[in-house]
Amino acid sequence: MFRTALRNVLAHKARLLMTVLAVMLGVAFVSGTLVFTDTLSGAFRNQSAKSYDDVAVSVSAAANQADPVKTPGLSEQTRQKIAAIDGVAAATGRVGGFAGVPDKAGKLIGSGWSNKGGNFAPGGNGEDASYAFTAGTGPVEDDEIALDKETADKGGYQVGDRVRVATNGPVETYTLSGVFTTEDGAVNAGGSLVLFDTAKAQKLYLRPGFFYDITVAGKPGADDEKILTAVRKVVGDSADAQTGQALADQQAKDIESGLGALNQMLLGFAGIALFVGVFLISNTFTMLVAQRTKELALMRAVGASRKQITRSVLAEAGVVGLVASLVGFGLGIGLAVALRAGMNAFGLKVPDGELVVGTTPLVSALAVGVLITMLAAWLPGRRAAKIPPVAAMSSVHAVATTKSLVVRNTIGAIVTGVGSLAIVLGAGKGGDEGRMLIAGGAFLCLIGVIVLIPLLSRPVIALTRPLLKPFGVAGSLAGQNAVRNPRRTGATASALAIGLTLVTGLSVLGATVGSAVDRMTTDQIKADYMITMASGEGLNQAALDAVEKTPGATAVSPQQAGWVQLKGDFASVSGVTPGDVEKVLNLHVVAGSLGSLADGRVAVADKTAEKKGWKVGSTVPVEFSDKKKGELKVGAVFEESEFVSPLVLDSEILNRHDPKPYIPQIFVKMDGGPSAAAEKAVVTALGDNPAMTVMDQKDIRDSFGGVINMMLNIMYGLLAMALIIAVLGVVNTLAMSVFERQQEIGMLRAIGLDRRRVKRMVRLEAVVISLFGAVVGIGLGSFLGWAIGETLKNSLPDYALVLPWDRIAVFLVLAGLVGVLASLWPARSAAKLNMLAAIKAE
Repeated sequence: MFRTALRNVLAHKARLLMTVLAVMLGVAFVSGTLVFTDTLSGAFRNQSAKSYDDVAVSVSAAANQADPVKTPGLSEQTRQKIAAIDGVAAATGRVGGFAGVPDKAGKLIGSGWSNKGGNFAPGGNGEDASYAFTAGTGPVEDDEIALDKETADKGGYQVGDRVRVATNGPVETYTLSGVFTTEDGAVNAGGSLVLFDTAKAQKLYLRPGFFYDITVAGKPGADDEKILTAVRKVVGDSADAQTGQALADQQAKDIESGLGALNQMLLGFAGIALFVGVFLISNTFTMLVAQRTKELALMRAVGASRKQITRSVLAEAGVVGLVASLVGFGLGIGLAVALRAGMNAFGLKVPDGELVVGTTPLVSALAVGVLITMLAAWLPGRRAAKIPPVAAMSSVHAVATTKSLVVRNTIGAIVTGVGSLAIVLGAGKGGDEGRMLIAGGAFLCLIGVIVLIPLLSRPVIALTRPLLKPFGVAGSLAGQNAVRNPRRTGATASALAIGLTLVTGLSVLGATVGSAVDRMTTDQIKADYMITMASGEGLNQAALDAVEKTPGATAVSPQQAGWVQLKGDFASVSGVTPGDVEKVLNLHVVAGSLGSLADGRVAVADKTAEKKGWKVGSTVPVEFSDKKKGELKVGAVFEESEFVSPLVLDSEILNRHDPKPYIPQIFVKMDGGPSAAAEKAVVTALGDNPAMTVMDQKDIRDSFGGVINMMLNIMYGLLAMALIIAVLGVVNTLAMSVFERQQEIGMLRAIGLDRRRVKRMVRLEAVVISLFGAVVGIGLGSFLGWAIGETLKNSLPDYALVLPWDRIAVFLVLAGLVGVLASLWPARSAAKLNMLAAIKAE
């Protein structure tokens, strides 16, 4: 039977080609993902080990934010004590923070969060072991800096050039003393690293004479654990000390954990692609079995048992799966290389390292490919085994019984009903629990619809009949052919329906959330400009003072972040400028007046006021961040806003209790509204600081909605694999259907249907099937998009369901185009059939 199976595979190579492609693509995605993440993990682990190679012990002490004057970090005296420990070769103090360098056009090099500054700490030989200089030397004066090589190249800087550097303070200009290479993570992430003289770095980031970290190098032969014990005695509980090896191991674990999320996401999409491929494979083997009814019946007649017939079909699937898996594994390695190159092309630098091709990706590729193919072929194999020997005497293929159809439709209806109910309950429940319920319901609903799809095909496709009339006989025949075999049509359309369910669901969710964010920014921001730090850190008081002096500024208010304690519970507070905040933010007041902020009163969000039982005039006892206690009176209640905290105070009150205010945003209203001149005035007032971003209302909307659009585009790209496999399914079904209907096509040609109309008939059939799958997918996807959106309603005040009709129209057009493209080869094959030979075909 195995020889028979192998012979059948070789005899039907062309008809199994699409199955091989489907499995191959899915396996390539799985193996490529595993090879890619293994390679990335190995490269980062090697980099981590290398960066801690010369570190015996690392000591770190976070600054006490509540009282930075008393405990700013590790002192120079502590460093000297550590350096004097037996076995220690050197103890190097490190301090750092944000530092941004613009290119010659004034644009910040890097992405903000990965722009770092640090200190050059030379040893007795005048060198710092962490940095290898390719030109010049390290900075030793206050007005000198050194740059990493990539940043210097991007900015076009050379040793001796004057370079502007932005930190959390004003922009300063330095002389470039040297260029270096480093294994620093910020640089490898596509950012930049600026080295200052140690005294200057301490002045910028902490306090003279203090460090954030101390790295300890041991003498040859010294025991790291003994050094660690001695260091811990010196620093006590005021700092955390670990060996370099322990830190490297921890960092490796963190890297694997971080890459695990990426790995799971990519494998999830690979699973979707393979799930779609199951329908293609099952459909292929179902059609092959139907076409070989006589052959299988003769095998039964000469003594083959049902089990042998089933095993024969499964053996064919195993051979196909094995070939597809091996080719897919090779493609997966190429995909991993391409993904790595793509990350580098987008500025996400990956450390150098060898391509890691382990046994796990290979075993996974073979297991997934072979098992998926055999699983998909199991049902067709069982149907093949049920073919009676008497069928060898007739050309009538086995047809589904009424009982089997009733059972199938009943099961499909029950599963769909349960899934739909779970989705509706999840939408009403909301939160993470609701979304989990929706996910389970979506899976059941998708399975149920797939089971029911043959039943749905007749009424849905019947709606297209009027649209086919203008195409005459070819259109009428195409409509009849599309519903002739509902199971085959349903299986073909299912693959496309699954892909479009996911794409439509994402589109509905993205359009709804994007519209809510857009309304939120438009309705709540009256300011012409919003100023933030590119690094994500806060602006300082100097920046606020500078903006307030901008020529033409009519209103300026910070959104200063702070906190207070209310009976032991922390509550976030926004510090604003009374009188100006109403002009830059549209806070809808429910009771009282925002003018009361100038009198030292507090404005409270309506939900917080309701929860606490407060109203205008209520007295609120609070404890500020410096532990001082006081009382605040409620002067206004406003509708909850995404741009301020539940409590709003005059920023002057917060400044009395916080010596280092944190200001995430500054809002500015200009005389005459936004204009190029107004924006230039704000940028100039800030000292043309490349680290500060000045956004108008469009930029603000884009900054919030841009993330959504980017995520949607990534999802679309990953789902493209599933849609490609769905297209292959349409091609495969049509090609095999043409082969199966050779005699019929020959008869049509004989009675006057010319080649042009034969092609049109096959093309229209493909379009009808594709549009059927698209309609089912768009309907189910819109339902899921609504349900998930309902779970986000509480976190989006301006939430309202938005159906992206333009995208839905595009999906329908693309589905029709898919049908046309998928039919090109089958239609051409049908038109080229020899009339007489086709009539004689069985």
